[in-house]
Amino acid sequence: MTAAQPFDFTRAMRHLCEDIAGRLPEFEHVRMDQVAVTFAQARSRVSYGLQAKLTPLRFEGGQLYTRRQGRTWTIQRWYSGNVEILYILTFYLPRFLEQTFREKLITVVHELYHISPRFDGDIRRLPGHYHVHSSSQKEYDREMDVLVGRYLKSNPPEELFQFLKASFRELTHRHGKVIGIRVPIPKLLPLSKTG
Repeated sequence: MTAAQPFDFTRAMRHLCEDIAGRLPEFEHVRMDQVAVTFAQARSRVSYGLQAKLTPLRFEGGQLYTRRQGRTWTIQRWYSGNVEILYILTFYLPRFLEQTFREKLITVVHELYHISPRFDGDIRRLPGHYHVHSSSQKEYDREMDVLVGRYLKSNPPEELFQFLKASFRELTHRHGKVIGIRVPIPKLLPLSKTG
């Protein structure tokens, strides 16, 4: 009997994100070749807490530099070959895979929606004081659920999202282990001294 192949979580997630971006007009600006899809280990095995996050690699308006507390800062730049990475999309395992299938898809769409429509390395900034999730994260996620419904109605190939129907334990049992890309979060780098 042949040993099971490890399950490449980040590869499967990249293919899913590419398909979502290709099917829904809200994501037509997303160029997945400039989005690093990664995973990190959740510190605890509880199902609540951070499931995923999008790390932008530019400041507001796509700027390379920002001023904070009297200093100029930039952010460490990342490349994949000759292609500059503008976003890092990280999923926290096993926690992310302990949600329901629908919750997992909502989380994926939720994070992709944070990408600026200008695809300039900044996040999407919504009107008002709470520019990340508007005034209500619950309302934001309700909107993401509508997008998930539209995605599923577009009849995407089931093999693209089948892995989301399994828990981390089930994937590990089936494949021996879950693997993928892990990267450290880029650092803020000071360019000038205070003053």
